[in-house]
Amino acid sequence: MRRVAEVAATFALAFSVYLILTAFSGEVGLWSREELIGGAVLSFLVALASYRLLFERGGWRLFNPYRWVLFLVYLVGPFFLAMAKANLDVAYRVITGRINPGIVRFNPGLKTDAGRTMLANSITLTPGTLTLEVDDETGDFYVHWINVRNPDPKPEEVCGAFPRWAKVIAE
Repeated sequence: MRRVAEVAATFALAFSVYLILTAFSGEVGLWSREELIGGAVLSFLVALASYRLLFERGGWRLFNPYRWVLFLVYLVGPFFLAMAKANLDVAYRVITGRINPGIVRFNPGLKTDAGRTMLANSITLTPGTLTLEVDDETGDFYVHWINVRNPDPKPEEVCGAFPRWAKVIAE
């Protein structure tokens, strides 16, 4: 019974988002009958496939508006600055040929899938680094780094303040 309620809540959320995104696209009124049926079917399939994301391990925490504000602050501030700095660093390394590429392993201490996903995406979007794998059991990240200075680095050496922000926003 609980699973039915979780699927129903996820369906309601997915269908609401669909209705907002397709508003005013109908021939008569806001939506056409075909759009409503198609949206309901699509939302039901999405709900069946993804309801666990919302309800396991406190997934509702990510709907907290405070976390979204923190995420926007992170994107505009630390992430944007780190990306700009990394772009300049990669350009310098390409021009001078001073690279020392390699794969490093580190553990940022993140516990949730949302935190690990946020960190992995932040690392991959930053030039000069690429997240290759995240070990689900240990939480270790395997990252290809353009300039390995330390073969056993701390998380801050590879990705700066990203792990701290991932903990604050997603955990």
